[in-house]
Amino acid sequence: MEAAAAVWKGRHAFVSYAAPNQVVIAAEVCQTFALDNGAFSAWRSGKTTNWIGYYRWVANWGRHPGFDFAIIPDVIGGTEKENDTLLTEWPHKGAGVPVWHLHESFLRLRRLAEEYPRIAFGSSGEFSNPGSTVWRNHIAKAFDEITDSDGLPITKIHGLRMLNPSVFCDYPFSSADSTNIARNIGIDKSWKGTYTPASKAMRGLVMAERIEATNAAGAWVRDRTEAKRPWWVNFRCNFGGMEKHSCGICGSDCADLK
Repeated sequence: MEAAAAVWKGRHAFVSYAAPNQVVIAAEVCQTFALDNGAFSAWRSGKTTNWIGYYRWVANWGRHPGFDFAIIPDVIGGTEKENDTLLTEWPHKGAGVPVWHLHESFLRLRRLAEEYPRIAFGSSGEFSNPGSTVWRNHIAKAFDEITDSDGLPITKIHGLRMLNPSVFCDYPFSSADSTNIARNIGIDKSWKGTYTPASKAMRGLVMAERIEATNAAGAWVRDRTEAKRPWWVNFRCNFGGMEKHSCGICGSDCADLK
């Protein structure tokens, strides 16, 4: 918990319902925080999620001044009908962010982008590995679908498990999260040498600084050459026009790239 508090301080947290008690720390030390429904953690462990309990958790913490948004319940690998049903059952209008899973249709993607001020991209099916060639080819088509002639998304986009700089720097995400910091600060063999950080908290801070050294793209450009980028895309990338934060929380890090 000490390591988490040190990394989160002054940053933006993404708290999973799989470890709901950690929101207490996030609310105390973070600038803002978002709430995740824990569906991925439950799916990976073979457990089911109590959505009624999640609704109550969001209702409670949604009153906090630092609350930003909450991920609407979703079914990992489910059908579009199953996930649309969960959207209709969501009780907190205005605070929810729906998930578009990459195996779903672009028709559903477009509909969600037109109806919500922010949506989340979730890697799934054959596109479950962020950064892979097949993933990049498919997400390129997704951005083609929901960006205007200037390459600007018609809604804000959160990238679930997409905080790797080699991933988010190529796409105009508004925010992203991953498990990078939480997974790696405890792996001692990964931290060797004369200047090895002395504690898990310091390891987390080092990783957070490395993540924050890179900006998300200011616009979607399929061919990311300088000649074809709008001038203001280069300006934002070079001079840090996007406010960025990162943190590690209950196995999740989150960067707010707004």
